Amino acid sequence: EPPPHVKFLFATTEIRKVPVTVLSRCQRFDLRRIVAGEMNAYLRRVLAKENAEIEDEALALIVRASEGSMRDALSLLDQAIAHGHGAIGAEELRRMLGLADRARVIDLFEHLMKGDIAAALTELKNQYDSGADPASIIADIAEYVHLVTRLKIVPGDMADAGLSEAERVRGMAFAQGLSQKVLTRAWQILLKGQQEVQGSNRPFAAAEMLLVRLAYVADLPTPDEALRRLKELQSAHAAAAPAAPRGSAGGPAAMAFPTAAGGGSARPQLAISNPQPVQAPRASAAPHLAEVLPAMRIRRFEDISAIAAEKRDISLKIAVERDMRLVSFEEGRIEINVVAGAPAEVTTRLTRALQAWTGGRWIVTASQEEGQPTLHEQEQARKASDLRGVRAHPTVRAVLEAFPGAEIVRVDLKRADSETVDEAGDAAQVMPVETDDSDDDL
Repeated sequence: EPPPHVKFLFATTEIRKVPVTVLSRCQRFDLRRIVAGEMNAYLRRVLAKENAEIEDEALALIVRASEGSMRDALSLLDQAIAHGHGAIGAEELRRMLGLADRARVIDLFEHLMKGDIAAALTELKNQYDSGADPASIIADIAEYVHLVTRLKIVPGDMADAGLSEAERVRGMAFAQGLSQKVLTRAWQILLKGQQEVQGSNRPFAAAEMLLVRLAYVADLPTPDEALRRLKELQSAHAAAAPAAPRGSAGGPAAMAFPTAAGGGSARPQLAISNPQPVQAPRASAAPHLAEVLPAMRIRRFEDISAIAAEKRDISLKIAVERDMRLVSFEEGRIEINVVAGAPAEVTTRLTRALQAWTGGRWIVTASQEEGQPTLHEQEQARKASDLRGVRAHPTVRAVLEAFPGAEIVRVDLKRADSETVDEAGDAAQVMPVETDDSDDDL
């Protein structure tokens, strides 16, 4: 037995490997990972004592690579100081860690979400030639998908000290423009593909094939969208297809194999009921899916924003929602008031996009009339109205009075076509829910 003044301190990162007989005789203290802001401040104090200088982006790279471990962060910082002779730049640190430029990773992600596989492969090759490891590039893309998903669900994460300005601004734009289904599918593909790249004896080729798969899948509809489009296409074909020809007796035409020549035991006849093939409908009666469905769906100005999101054209989606005030809308012709400060060519971009999506002729003109509020302004006004409606509800008022200082930060109730009645008999309005897709789940 050790004397009373002796204390044993055990430290491990794999607590499951410690025998239960030892754990039962210990007081256990689980140390949490250090948040990025605290680690950033501590590393700056270390740098000041070491008389070393570092770029903000380089320090953010060290914080991100350490994943909350101060021991790993100090080890990387020590290597970086020795590598840079007291002055640490972001580019030198990327080469030391085998990482790609974060801004170029975001560019690569944008190419993939647009389905531009040629630009994506070119960017991958350029990053590889600059010294970035293919597996690290795939890991960076997956990490950025995770970031965009978190920004979509928790917009407050923009204040994270470990994020660069490009990650904040462009990440929020992607979060607003991409649906949760698209992000989830991209994450699953990258997570599985990362293992393929790491285990391949040709990692660069494996990374290229992974990006090809991701880019083509990014341009495909989700299963529920594909099913909905298929049903609409079948309805269009059914309405345009002529009736199938029938046999002389009113039934389907029959095709028979003849019996063997001569008498005696002949082979039995085999009659196959085989209707004549249905003639293909004319192109004017049932156009191709790409021509039918988008044109059927652009019935309102709001539909353009939804289709731009499906086409992965994030910049156009944001322009439609924030830079355009609708003056008039009819099929084939749109008149808008362009917000001051918006690019002058926004009407030309919208015209080309509509013609490419529908295969028809569209005219988009700029007007001096005031027009309606932008889609973004309408959405903000709706949220403010919903917030006022919830705040006026008796139950909510009681909660706010019971918890002084509490605030309503978001309304996530689902809008109903009719009003509901509470226990007191008063009509209570059901507030809307924010959804990115057309499904009904909260």
